[in-house]
Amino acid sequence: MNWFLNTLGTSIGKKLMMAITGLGFCLFLVAHLAGNLTLYAGKDAFNSYAEHLHSLGAFLTVAELGLLFFAVVHVTSGAILFYQNFNARPLRYSANKRAGGRTLGSATMPYTGFALLLFIIFHLINFHFADKSHTTIFQIVSSAFANPGYVIIYTMAMIVAAVHVSHGFWSAFQTIGANHPKYMPFIKGTSLIFSIIIGVGFGFIPIYMLLLT
Repeated sequence: MNWFLNTLGTSIGKKLMMAITGLGFCLFLVAHLAGNLTLYAGKDAFNSYAEHLHSLGAFLTVAELGLLFFAVVHVTSGAILFYQNFNARPLRYSANKRAGGRTLGSATMPYTGFALLLFIIFHLINFHFADKSHTTIFQIVSSAFANPGYVIIYTMAMIVAAVHVSHGFWSAFQTIGANHPKYMPFIKGTSLIFSIIIGVGFGFIPIYMLLLT
């Protein structure tokens, strides 16, 4: 545990932890999206997927605890780095000069990250911790997305997620050392494609469910 705490004590260590946990979340997003796509196959397919997932028992619990641990490390590291960067430059420049290569994703990472944290809490309350004793997960999802307000919130959150991932994905590879002129253009292109898949893949599901009602 000492090595972990010592690593988090340095800026490079915090960035490395953010990169590793961020890539872990990207893998989770792929798996989560693949499962959610069963909604297009109907309620039986989606309920069957959910039942199969929960039948994993202890393995699922370990995976959820692992995600929680990743979340704590990612959020804590990001918050500390943001505070340190902000504290190091308390006075803003009189002119807002954009550095070369600066994108919407890189400029808004702390803010999109915080917005996603709030959304994840909202999402867990509405689905993961919802009472499932007298209903099915499909009915819970269908009922939630029958509300246009929920659809707007979820769709906007997925746009935010796409913006966050568009920078975070390739930045993570850069942090772990994959920063080579030969490979970085491909990684950045993959990052953009991945962010679009995440944004559209998750973002269209609430719209589709609303259209079904």
